[in-house]
Amino acid sequence: MAFITGQKLFNPDTIDNAVVGIAADVAKHDSGMHHHQKAQLLYAPSGCMSITLDNMQCVLPPTRAAWIPAGIDHCSIMRNVVAYRSVYFDPASFQPLPDKLKVVSVNGLLRELIERMAFWPWDMPNREQQTLLALFWQELATAPVEQLTLPKPQDRRLQRWLSSLEQHNELLPTLNQAAKNIGASEKTISRIFSKETGMPYQAWRQQWRLMKAIELLAEKHQVSDVASELDFSSDSAFISFFRQHTGETPNKYIRETR
Repeated sequence: MAFITGQKLFNPDTIDNAVVGIAADVAKHDSGMHHHQKAQLLYAPSGCMSITLDNMQCVLPPTRAAWIPAGIDHCSIMRNVVAYRSVYFDPASFQPLPDKLKVVSVNGLLRELIERMAFWPWDMPNREQQTLLALFWQELATAPVEQLTLPKPQDRRLQRWLSSLEQHNELLPTLNQAAKNIGASEKTISRIFSKETGMPYQAWRQQWRLMKAIELLAEKHQVSDVASELDFSSDSAFISFFRQHTGETPNKYIRETR
């Protein structure tokens, strides 16, 4: 097991083990785009991370974990203190491994398995790992997949516009305002979003607001503050929106993540 800091990028490919676990409390860390030869399970029992890939982004609150296949370019960002847990798996030692990025729900058993593996000594004999690894693979395979991902459009105009919004921490506007900012018609923007993300702009914006809400709630913002920051007409409108998309209220979600 290793501890990392926000100033140091850990490279699991330098460790010749079938399973490599690391753990640390990390604050305001940006890993930059990178990839490794090992597959990765990324999890934080407290705090919230966001993960960016070439054509997708996802949010990772404390009740979720991300499986990242080997060789996939990705960037992990932590804006506040996060209890970082990462477990890497050598593809040559485990066949076959899942080959698609996915975000899964973490129950109590899977959480404890991840914690155990994140703190394993790197020189632990493989035979001592087998029982827990078998249980881990079973739990990972049956864990519910969560829709906390957001495909990104590849159109350069939209990419520049979205990057500017993210850089200045601005709210994603309505379609008519977006059209004015980008200098294209609403019809053109909707067509590009539908073609490149599989969602019309309004649906894409709603998924963006949901993921942003989850991130803010995980960072311990109050429900009323989140509703205001994401431009909902009222707290009740935000609560209804959140329940519609997650099946639970923001307050219940906060209790679960804490």
